Amino acid sequence: MSAARLFRMVLPLLVLAVVITGWDLIVRLNQIPPYILPGPGLVLSTLIADWPVLFGSLLATLWTTLQGFVAAAVGGIALALLFNLSRWVEYALFPYAVVLQVTPVIAIAPLLLIYLPQETAVVVCAWIVAFFPVLANTTLGLNSVDRNLAGLFRLYGASPLQTLLRLKLPAALPYMLGGLRIAGGLSLIGAVVAEIAAGSAGAGSGLAYRIAESGYRLNIPRMFAALLLLSVAGIVIYGLLALISHLLLRRWHESALGQEK
Repeated sequence: MSAARLFRMVLPLLVLAVVITGWDLIVRLNQIPPYILPGPGLVLSTLIADWPVLFGSLLATLWTTLQGFVAAAVGGIALALLFNLSRWVEYALFPYAVVLQVTPVIAIAPLLLIYLPQETAVVVCAWIVAFFPVLANTTLGLNSVDRNLAGLFRLYGASPLQTLLRLKLPAALPYMLGGLRIAGGLSLIGAVVAEIAAGSAGAGSGLAYRIAESGYRLNIPRMFAALLLLSVAGIVIYGLLALISHLLLRRWHESALGQEK
């Protein structure tokens, strides 16, 4: 491992250490009470003390996120494939996908909680915000195939299905994986937004509900601890999807080959 690569790996940890140290100094020097801004030590001790409650809420949020992400991945990729096979279907349905994307999920969540069971509504919110990036990126990748290769497939009499499976899907894989990386974080955001809306109605069990509950009770250290868990969960989700993308692309695509340097 080169020194430059090692420094790139260590640099984020150094920045994190500086931020935590500065945060602790600000709280100590200004004697800020914990109900306004708790110090990092108090947040960590609260995380340990309240771990049974927070861990259960974390699992609930992650389960919702996973369901929304899987639904977005399957639905987005399947619809993109259908768009590629039929332009008329794309012309008919793509505008509605755009409408679904640009409508704020915070405005949809209360309505979904009225018409759907709470768990279903939260999953639907996670799906809504994660669906469009998968659909848009996969559609872009399928439409970005080299024209010369597509012409060669037509010259040899390949069927549309053969062209899709053997040319377009491999070429679209980097775009598809990019959309999935985006969708992973967005599905967590959608789940959090829906849980906050459910918490406002007095129901819920996820981390976002714990954050809202802690805010009502002025238990700010627990709020920070739950927020820390959410941040770590988002980082882990992105890291896992980035790792999968790297493993699938590292032997042949430039975006992954450049990371080996």
